[in-house]
Amino acid sequence: MLKTLPKESRPREKLIQRGAKSLSDAELLAVMLRTGYAGKNVLSMAEELLARYQSFAQLLNVSYEDVSHIKGLGMVKYTQICAMREIVERSLMQGLSKKSVLNSSKVCSRYLKLVMANYEHEVFACLLLDTQHQLLHFEKLFEGTLNSACVYPREVIKSVLRVNAAAVIFAHNHPSGDYQPSQADLHITQRLKKALALIDVKVLDHIIVGDDTYSMADHGQC
Repeated sequence: MLKTLPKESRPREKLIQRGAKSLSDAELLAVMLRTGYAGKNVLSMAEELLARYQSFAQLLNVSYEDVSHIKGLGMVKYTQICAMREIVERSLMQGLSKKSVLNSSKVCSRYLKLVMANYEHEVFACLLLDTQHQLLHFEKLFEGTLNSACVYPREVIKSVLRVNAAAVIFAHNHPSGDYQPSQADLHITQRLKKALALIDVKVLDHIIVGDDTYSMADHGQC
């Protein structure tokens, strides 16, 4: 039990005394989950969950079916995880909507990784931006195995015109975890860039989400 730990080593007390940054991932998760179950304290439970799902990003994207069989992780704790994910997502989105995405590329990548990292199939999405490069809307456009034949420029243009976007950042995920672009990814980017140039809309980047994120703009490929 946590009560057997020195008071200064208990997650809540440690947070109050030293701040949230002093806590390990497991300790932060334990604070949120609050309680364990008979025979297992909440810190041990948090450590096991992180070992199972490997990262906060994966844990925050679990479905109820994924965790319903895990002892001690019932509906209440699952709703706490869902609420935490939504708070993080809204916080990141609010940050992108209040300042230029070009000045917050790390926030942009974190947002995309949170939203897209655990899709089981490929999803092609778009960050639609205003003239100040602030976020207007995030939209999923295409799903399935992506290639130049199934990513339609006219559908992208419809989405751009719907919100009167001045610039876009494309994003898609690689369920395999490999975040390097394929030749098809590069081809799709150039095809869409040419189509959007006809209506004076800039393509600022194409970010690939896998185990990490890859920015084509950072590598001179966009």
